[in-house]
Amino acid sequence: MKFARYVFAIAGIYGTIVLLPLYFSFEKTGADYPPAITHPEFYYGFTGVALAFQLVFLIIASDPIRYRPVMLASVVEKFSFGIAGMVLYSQGHLAGPIVIGAAIDLLLGILFIIGFAKTPSHE
Repeated sequence: MKFARYVFAIAGIYGTIVLLPLYFSFEKTGADYPPAITHPEFYYGFTGVALAFQLVFLIIASDPIRYRPVMLASVVEKFSFGIAGMVLYSQGHLAGPIVIGAAIDLLLGILFIIGFAKTPSHE
């Protein structure tokens, strides 16, 4: 249970630190990773949903046994970007720095699976 508590807490804190600045770097992101973003609603929508999931990770960390079933949704959240990022990178559609984030998500997804397996379903 300690493993899951630490992994989810680290993921939630790390994700919040990484995602919050996106709210203030819309133009910079479009300039650094062309083409420019033409649909800000997708950009800010992604950022908001991703940030909301960081809160889910912190909630799971607060009581891993109680929120154990939600760990599976968290694995999907991590793998959805991690796998897509790797595929896009292999096709030449994703910048190098972004693929690092995808790799971190894959690693966290694997750690979430381990945390799920190590957490008892009840006390």
